[in-house]
Amino acid sequence: MSKDACDIHKTHFTSDIGPELDGEEVVLAGWVESIRKLGGITFIILRDKEGRSQITVPKSNPKVFNEAYKLGKEYVIRVRGRVRKIEKAPQGAEVIPEEIKILNTAVSPLPLDPTGRVDANLDTQLDNRVLDLRRPEKRAIFVIRHETVNSIREFLIKKGFIEINTPKIIASASEGGADLFPISYYEKEAFLSQSAQLYKEQLSSVFEKVFEIAPCYRAELSRTVRHLSEVYAVDVEVAFNNYEDVINLLEELIHHVFKHIKKKCSRELKSLNHDFPIPKKPFPRYTYTDIVEKLQSEGVEMIWGEDISTQAYRKLGESLKEAYFITDWPTAGKPFYIMPCKDNPETCESFDLMYGWLELASGGTRIHRKEMLVERLKEQKLNPESFVYHLKTFDWGMPPHAGWGLGLDRLVMVLTGCENIRECVLYPRDRDRLTP
Repeated sequence: MSKDACDIHKTHFTSDIGPELDGEEVVLAGWVESIRKLGGITFIILRDKEGRSQITVPKSNPKVFNEAYKLGKEYVIRVRGRVRKIEKAPQGAEVIPEEIKILNTAVSPLPLDPTGRVDANLDTQLDNRVLDLRRPEKRAIFVIRHETVNSIREFLIKKGFIEINTPKIIASASEGGADLFPISYYEKEAFLSQSAQLYKEQLSSVFEKVFEIAPCYRAELSRTVRHLSEVYAVDVEVAFNNYEDVINLLEELIHHVFKHIKKKCSRELKSLNHDFPIPKKPFPRYTYTDIVEKLQSEGVEMIWGEDISTQAYRKLGESLKEAYFITDWPTAGKPFYIMPCKDNPETCESFDLMYGWLELASGGTRIHRKEMLVERLKEQKLNPESFVYHLKTFDWGMPPHAGWGLGLDRLVMVLTGCENIRECVLYPRDRDRLTP
C-alpha cells in the first residue's frame, strides 16, 4: 500500500480492528470521542460509523504524541498505525499510531455531549441533530429504519409489486378535509399532498399491484408523541383484491419486517436496550363493534359510531399489547372511497392495524363504481367537481381494488422502542418545528 493511498483513503473501519490483525498496518478515520492524557501515554477513542477503537499514543514517538495533545472532542482525524493485540482494549486490540492527521476541528464546549453521558432534552437534541446522531444509540434507530425500508421494498417486489412515485404538489385535497398546507404555485394556489391515495388507486388499473414509500403532509394541530406534519407512508394498492386480501398481505409484511430486524439488527437493538417478540400469524381480529363493547365493559364511556379516543386506545393497549386488527368500522367516519359492507351499509370494509395503543396502518376495499363514489362524495359534503380528474378514470374500466397506508415512522417507533415519533425521523417537522 503506497503512502499516497494512506493519505487519501481509510483502509478499515473500527469494527474491523481485532486481535487477528495483530501487526498489520491500518488507516482509520473518524471523530475523537474522548481523550485521556496520562503522563507518558495518551489514549484516544476514535469513533466512526461502525463503532469505536482505542488509539494508544506512547511518548516514545514525540511527533505523534505532540499531535495527539492538540486534539479536542469531535475533531476529525485520520490515523495510520499498526494493530497491537491487547486483551484490555476494546475488541481485544488497539492501534499504535505512526501518524495522526487533523482533518478538521470542532468547537468547545459542544452544545451537547455526543457520548450521551450528559443528558439533554429532546428539543436540544433536535436543535443540534447531526451532533446528536453521532451517539451510537441514535444511529442505531436509523440503521433499523434503513433496514425496515429495505425489507418492505424487497418483500413487495418479490410479491410482484411495482414501485411508483406520485405528485406531492396537488390542486385539491386527496381525501377531503381541511388539514392541508397551501403553497404558492406560480400564479395559482396548490397544496402539499395528504396522501398518495387517489393516484395509487388510478395506477392499480394499469399495473395492478403498486406501492410507494414517500412523504405526505397533514396540517395537524395536535401536539402529541405520535403525530407529525411530514410523515413517511408505505402506500399499497392491489387490483382484484378486497380488504381481507390486503389484511393478509399486511400481516405477512409486518411478520417479515419484525423477523428481518430481529435477525439483521441485533447489534442495534442491543445498543437501544430493546427487544420485541415476532408477531404470530394470524394477528387477532376484532370488529369495531367488538372493541366498543370491550371498552364499555372496562368502564370507558363510548357510543357506537364515535371515533376511538387516545385515552380509549391506551386502555386497549393495557390488554392488547402486540399487533391486532380492528375491522368493519362505521361508514360515516371513514373516507369517501371506502366500500360499505353489502349486508350492513352502516359499516364498511375497512380496517386499522394496531400495535398496543398505537395505530400503524389503515386500509380497506375501495369503491370502484363511479356512481357510488359520487354519491359518497356528496354524503360527505364534498364537491364531485373537485375530483373530476379522479372520477373520469372510472369511465375507463376501474377494477375492484383494495389497499392500505402504513406509517413508517410509527412502525420504527415500535421496532426501536422509542416513545416519541420525533426520535425516529432525522429532521422532524411538526406544528412547532421547521428547523434545522
